[in-house]
Amino acid sequence: MNRRSLLTATLAAPFAAALLHPAAARAEMDIARASAFIESTGKELVATLNTNAPIEQRRQQVANILRQAVDVEGVGRFILGRWWRSASAAEQQEYMTLFEETLIRNLSARFGEYQGVTFTLGRSQQRTEDDALVNTIIQRPSAAAFSLDWRVGEVAGQPRVVDVIAEGTSLRLTQRSEYSSVISRSGGQVSALLDAMRRQIAALAAREGR
Repeated sequence: MNRRSLLTATLAAPFAAALLHPAAARAEMDIARASAFIESTGKELVATLNTNAPIEQRRQQVANILRQAVDVEGVGRFILGRWWRSASAAEQQEYMTLFEETLIRNLSARFGEYQGVTFTLGRSQQRTEDDALVNTIIQRPSAAAFSLDWRVGEVAGQPRVVDVIAEGTSLRLTQRSEYSSVISRSGGQVSALLDAMRRQIAALAAREGR
C-alpha cells in the first residue's frame, strides 16, 4: 500500500479517506455549514497535534475527533468496494475495526512531524445537492504548504467528511484501487487485505514506540 497516499489520506481523514451512505440518509449540504464544520474540526485536531500530552492520550483524542468528523463506516465500505459483498460477516467486522485503527495509527505515528501545524480556509463550493467542497491550506514549520479539499456530506443529519481531494486526486478512490489490487493479487481473498492491514498497524505501532 502506497505510504504517501495513506499519509495524506490520514491527514485528511482525520483528515482521512472516504464513503457514502444511501442518499435517503443525506440532505442538502449548506456551504456555510460545511465550512464551519471543517474549521471547527481542524482547530480541534490542530490543538491536539500541538500539545505535549502523552502519545496514548493524544491518540485517543485523535480517535474521538475522527469518529465525530469522518463517515468512517461509509468511507471504509466504499473503499472495500465490490469486495464487501464477497467478505464474510466476520471479515467485514474485522475490516472496519482495522480500517479505523489504520486511520488513527497513521496520524499518531507522525505526531512529531506535525508539531506546529496550522491551517487556513480557502474557497468553498457546492459540489452537488448532497455535498460541498471546502478548501484548506495546511502549513507546517520548515515544509512547503499544501492544499486539501474536504468533501463534506450530510450523514444522518450531521456534516461528515466523506472524501479528501489532494492535488486533484480523490483519496478514497486511490485507496479503493490499492485495496482492490491487494485482494485481486491474492485470488479475491479479502483475508489477504486484512493480513496486510494488520502488518501495517503493527509497523506503525512499532514506529510510534508502543
